[in-house]
Amino acid sequence: MAKRDYYEVLGVSKNATADELKKAYRQLAIKYHPDKNPGNKEAEDKFKEAAEAYEVLTDPEKKAKYDRFGHAGMGQGGYGGGTHMNMDDIFSQFGDVFGDGSPFESFFGGGRSGGRRQNGVRGNDVRIKVKMNLQEVAAGAEKKIKYKRMKVAEGLTFKTCTTCNGAGQIRRVTQTFLGQMATTQACPMCHGSGKIVDKRPAGAGPDGLIPVEDIVTINIPAGVADGMQLSMSGKGNAGPGGGPSGDLIIAIEEQEDPILKRDGNNILFDLYVSFADAALGTTVEVPTVDGKVKVKIDAGTQAGKILRLRSKGVPELNSHHRGDQLVHVNIWTPQKLTADEKELLEKLRDADNFKPHPSKNEKGFFERMREYFN
Repeated sequence: MAKRDYYEVLGVSKNATADELKKAYRQLAIKYHPDKNPGNKEAEDKFKEAAEAYEVLTDPEKKAKYDRFGHAGMGQGGYGGGTHMNMDDIFSQFGDVFGDGSPFESFFGGGRSGGRRQNGVRGNDVRIKVKMNLQEVAAGAEKKIKYKRMKVAEGLTFKTCTTCNGAGQIRRVTQTFLGQMATTQACPMCHGSGKIVDKRPAGAGPDGLIPVEDIVTINIPAGVADGMQLSMSGKGNAGPGGGPSGDLIIAIEEQEDPILKRDGNNILFDLYVSFADAALGTTVEVPTVDGKVKVKIDAGTQAGKILRLRSKGVPELNSHHRGDQLVHVNIWTPQKLTADEKELLEKLRDADNFKPHPSKNEKGFFERMREYFN
């Protein structure tokens, strides 16, 4: 099922201020909060949807990508939804949205009757950049990446947490505008696991984690663009206290091609031909992302003519549609002439066929460009 527009989810305009976003999100969070809608799957989905929209639209970098690319800019290719939010992430927002001491700040971990105990906190995401040339962007690429992350050290011994006595949770009762509400939160000492590290090997930190070098193979889909992010679930840093691992976030860094220029899904190329070839006609080779192709230059071709090579551009992400390559014809004028060449051109200059005679029906450059892009 396609995701709804984030602005539509929150019911705000694209020019909404930070206060307007917060107000809209606060109202939806209260309306669809699981404590007010126990067992209601639709309300829980809307609760998560609102949190995801708020998380993206209040982050300037993510908002800019979303405004430009839509949901495709939030992460594609089967590696995650782009925002990487779970219920723990959502409730961690509430200190900012509702203020410190929010009654909603810990739902999972026991805030709901019958809820599961949180087994440690989620590890941090690891972010890396992957460079791709234009040919890899157009065809997709398999990349083997070496990166550093934190893993649980071997040989750890644990003991019962003295702060929560092994429960992993601390319970408290808060008076809220909804009435008296009993909530539980993960123990700040053991992060919900009920145990803390007793003895650890050399090199491991107090949380029992140790830095390691890892290798992962990732298949990057065709059609990605500079700044897009993909994610691989569970390939980030391990969580302290036995918590789940974070994600590996892969940011695409598209390298500029020295010859071919990308314009969205189209590719632009400047072709230079001699005056003689333009006048007499010829066949030339033109580079594309798929290799060289032969292009016919008709006799009498004028400078500024645009040739369209259909489906020789960049594929649209997660689509069978592919852009075109637009070849802009330029006439190369020699800068140095021999005496014989100069004499020949002097004779031709005054010939009737070598004087410009623009046809009344000939279209101008901007009109031709408009036709090609429409």
